Amino acid sequence: MSGAASSLEVRAPAAQEEGTRSQLLRWLKAVGERVAEHEPLIELETDKVTVEVASPAAGVLTEILKQEQEEVAPGELLGRIEPVTAIAAPETVAAPIRATDTAAPPIPGGTAPGSRNSAPLSPAVRRLLSEHALDPAAVHGSGEGGRITVADVMREIAAPQQSAAPGAAAVAAPVTGSELPRTADSTDPERPASHRVAHSAVRKRIAARMVESLLHTAPHVTTVFEVDMGAVLAHRERHREEFAHRGAVLTLTAYFAQAALTAIRAVPEANSRWTDTALEIYDTVNLGVATATEEGLVVPVLAHLESLSLLETARRLEELVRRAREGALTPADVRGGTFTLSNHGVSGSLLAAPIIIPQPQSAILGLGKLERRAVVIAEGPEEDPEERIVARSCCYATLTIDHRVMDGSRANRFLQAFTERLAGWKD
Repeated sequence: MSGAASSLEVRAPAAQEEGTRSQLLRWLKAVGERVAEHEPLIELETDKVTVEVASPAAGVLTEILKQEQEEVAPGELLGRIEPVTAIAAPETVAAPIRATDTAAPPIPGGTAPGSRNSAPLSPAVRRLLSEHALDPAAVHGSGEGGRITVADVMREIAAPQQSAAPGAAAVAAPVTGSELPRTADSTDPERPASHRVAHSAVRKRIAARMVESLLHTAPHVTTVFEVDMGAVLAHRERHREEFAHRGAVLTLTAYFAQAALTAIRAVPEANSRWTDTALEIYDTVNLGVATATEEGLVVPVLAHLESLSLLETARRLEELVRRAREGALTPADVRGGTFTLSNHGVSGSLLAAPIIIPQPQSAILGLGKLERRAVVIAEGPEEDPEERIVARSCCYATLTIDHRVMDGSRANRFLQAFTERLAGWKD
């Protein structure tokens, strides 16, 4: 934000990852309303996080240049504020009512006054509370320090409503901001009854990026290996309690991250980006970890993986995933990824291919569901081995690559190093 004449310019954050565009989700003030210094003024939504733009000073919002739902470029001018000194608290000056003010007003501030906790509310939580006219004091917070999470609000929304008083007429449930009116019931089998759910800004941008990556940018090729996880499970059983005492939940994803680091050292071009003149290979490994949340898929970044032990990896992964699911990630948390891991097996998937590469990265690693499988073991001389069937804990690992960057043999070398690290895990 910068000054111009006597007014102050309100601009979108300029420090964003290359190629990132935002959508102006909502103005939290109308033209003519007063705003306190550092009070949230705008919510911007990218395909990764919701970002608040705060007022640079106490004053009155005099001009709105970008409307809600419009695309916003980094550093773009959004509006102007006329500074006013000594504004103790925001208050409304006579101003026209915006067309968008038909919804419940946004919850001011970043905390839940009078609620069972005083932890700040994330933008995503405040938006849900506002859209569904919920009092934060009525929502039980399950996050750290009683913080209200997106999941808490969704549970409150889904909770059965109290029965109406006897004899009272039924009232139709209101249509939410994301659900469009249902079509009329139809007896025509060619056109069954249905309802429409509007695409969120996040979903539309994810869709655009997926199409751009797969169809217009990188030729995708996927290779598949099977991983014997017996050694990892034995190690985790021996050390789970120790890690818990040291403040870390020892998940399989932590092992996958460390094994990916071993594989990147064997095949450095997996941790790179393609340019028109050269392949830029990163010396730092910033691991993106695909995480499912109530609002869609986000990819928080575990920075400098090459400097982390298994314990530190587990501890930082737990923190990142927790904040992702609470809607509390910052732009810095999702910026600068050089390689991505998608542990889709946590939701039951055996195999997913291809997993779309987040641009401008060159590869993405996928891990399927861990399950017991029958495996043939051959022992003895190669010409006449003795074979037996045993049960092993296994999962499928896939590496989807940008075929411009590497060929199948290098992808196979990556997965060979990855699976050997996991199968031979030792203290």
